[in-house]
Amino acid sequence: MRHLLSTQELAREDAIRILDTAAQMAATQSREIKKLPTLRGRTVVNLFYEDSTRTRISFETAAKRLSADVINFSAKGSSVSKGESLKDTALTLQAMGADAVVVRHQASGAPHLLAHAGWLDAAVVNAGDGTHQHPTQALLDAYTLRRHLSGSALEAPGASGPDDAAARGADLAGRHVAIVGDVLHSRVARSNVHLLHTLGARVTLVAPPTLLPVGVETWPCDVSYGLDGTLAGDGPNGAADAVMMLRVQRERMSGSGAGGGAFFPNPLEYSRKYGLDARRLALLPEHAVVMHPGPMNRGLEISAQAADSSRAVIVEQVANGVAVRMAVLYLLLAGTDTPGSVGDAAAVGSPVTAPPVTSTERVATP
Repeated sequence: MRHLLSTQELAREDAIRILDTAAQMAATQSREIKKLPTLRGRTVVNLFYEDSTRTRISFETAAKRLSADVINFSAKGSSVSKGESLKDTALTLQAMGADAVVVRHQASGAPHLLAHAGWLDAAVVNAGDGTHQHPTQALLDAYTLRRHLSGSALEAPGASGPDDAAARGADLAGRHVAIVGDVLHSRVARSNVHLLHTLGARVTLVAPPTLLPVGVETWPCDVSYGLDGTLAGDGPNGAADAVMMLRVQRERMSGSGAGGGAFFPNPLEYSRKYGLDARRLALLPEHAVVMHPGPMNRGLEISAQAADSSRAVIVEQVANGVAVRMAVLYLLLAGTDTPGSVGDAAAVGSPVTAPPVTSTERVATP
């Protein structure tokens, strides 16, 4: 891979390759010594123009566990606050020899500009740009879904737990995922719709009309305005195998104050119609899982009962995020086409021996 900018550009085989590599990375994290020497001598820069907790720490952890040198850059307290442009920041990172730049930016399209403007030779990973894309979040969501909706984990829910062996090489064909909430402002929703469709899943977006973007009818998914019917299987896609609750992004709702501005009457009304509570949880099939990209607004889009239930895999998503981001950084910087060598190298404690590819050998999309 050269860059990871959007799930829309990922082919099915490339997505499965990342998920399979992530599974091997996750296996190494159950050992006493979690660190691998794979990216020793490489420099990864976390370039964050927006506040972040999970994503920034997850990328930092992933890079360090691959033995890369990590530089954390925050717009607050840097020359950006003095007016430095994205171009000049990129040129500075280039001069310092960055091998990969993980960028989060409030402007949609900023990672694409950084990757293709010619300012950097480094690989660029999109860690979230405006309301556009968040590809590693979608990948970790797909990885979590695949673990719980493959093989014996689906056939005997609650008995065997996630089935990693059955998940290897598998997609999500035939599964139905409901994505509920603030789709309008959500880069997670956009990324997941495209990736889940690529992996063969059926997707239903559930939201009030005011929280759906213009042109949503062109997306590869169905749209519903009723949560109860979607969860119960009244729609064309049947019952949901997973429900993904989206955070209500009140900071992006102009003039929203404590409520929802012009997007919904008030928080209580939104929670009553689109919040996941114990009653709606009971509508789901026995094997269905509950997801949330975080951070959660407990009591708004999801109740404490639903968030803390045995069906919820929200904390597991965070753990899986480290493995997925390890896989992405490994595939970007180690340059091998044989992800099976990751586990082999880790088992013997030696670095992956496949030589890194040159920039001309890397492809434009994963």
